[in-house]
This record gives sequence, C-alpha cells and structure tokens, in this order.
Amino acid sequence: MAKFNPITFIQEVRQEVSKVTWPSWKEVWITTLMVLIMVALASVFFLLVDQALSFVVRLVLGVGS
Repeated sequence: MAKFNPITFIQEVRQEVSKVTWPSWKEVWITTLMVLIMVALASVFFLLVDQALSFVVRLVLGVGS
C-alpha cells in the first residue's frame, strides 16, 4: 500500500484545479435565472395537474358534492 503524502496530495489538487474552466459571472447569472424560471414553470404545471386530478377524483368518487 502506498504511503499518503499530504504535500504531494496538495500539489496534485492544485494542479487539477488549475485545469478547471470556471464560468464567468454572466454565465452564472444566466444559468441561475434559467433554473429559477424552469422551477417556476414546473411548479405551475404540477399545481395545475394536481388540481385537475383532484377535480377528477372528487367527481368520480362523489366526494364534496
């Protein structure tokens, strides 16, 4: 089993992090806004589907008439 050398580990981590392509602030903001818009749309969609299914179940079972 190889010995663990913290200095070598830190050097390797720094080397790998230097290879990462970090997004610009503009890309981060655009992506964040896109995610928030999609979450809002999905929420409205599932609200409407839930209300429709609830209506159908109440209609079929005759509950709440």
